[in-house]
Amino acid sequence: MHIKISGRPLENRLLAALPRHEFDLLAPNLTTVPLQQAAVLTEPGDEFDHIYFPESGMLSLLAVLRDGKAIETATVGREGVVGAMAGLGLYKSLVRVVVQLPITVSRIPASQFRKAASRSEAIRNMCIQYNEVLLSQARVTAACNALHVVEARFCRWLLQSADRAESDTVALTQEFLAEMLGVRRTSVTEVASKIQAAGTINYSRGQITILKRSALEKMSCECYQTLVDQSAILI
Repeated sequence: MHIKISGRPLENRLLAALPRHEFDLLAPNLTTVPLQQAAVLTEPGDEFDHIYFPESGMLSLLAVLRDGKAIETATVGREGVVGAMAGLGLYKSLVRVVVQLPITVSRIPASQFRKAASRSEAIRNMCIQYNEVLLSQARVTAACNALHVVEARFCRWLLQSADRAESDTVALTQEFLAEMLGVRRTSVTEVASKIQAAGTINYSRGQITILKRSALEKMSCECYQTLVDQSAILI
């Protein structure tokens, strides 16, 4: 049975996996809204006023340093949720949450989500389980950023983005890519040009199209497959 909201199928996999009677605790307070690329949902220290369940597109979680520089630690698509730990109590964000790809989300006020979680073990378990997914992502990404070259990280990140977008074409500017990877824009230009010259991608006017996915996977570091495997275990 496919759960629906407002007469249409529900695309977020966490919500869709809830038993119907558990989902019904959330449904009256869920609203669906589109969000534009580069929109900032929270900054470090902000209290989550909504919980976000992506139905398309992708959100990025960025660690922000005192000098203002930021680097991505995790990504969330329609397999996940952002802010779910607010279901277990008042919860402030420790990261900046940015719309990486144009997105549609189902969102619910944190106060209503807490009420539902207090009545549902399945919803509480979902909060804890997906928090483990994000922690796992952050650990792997931290190791990747420290140990692997920019080219391999670029490929890993592009594969992740394509998975979340469920498309071989993603709209990403060099500035955005540089911030996500924590490198200079010139580094992104050099890497993208090299991978394009190999015939693996096409990069033009802020759009990247993967032409040879198998080749891109070979150019990526092991972290892409590690993230895929860990997500399959934890979700």
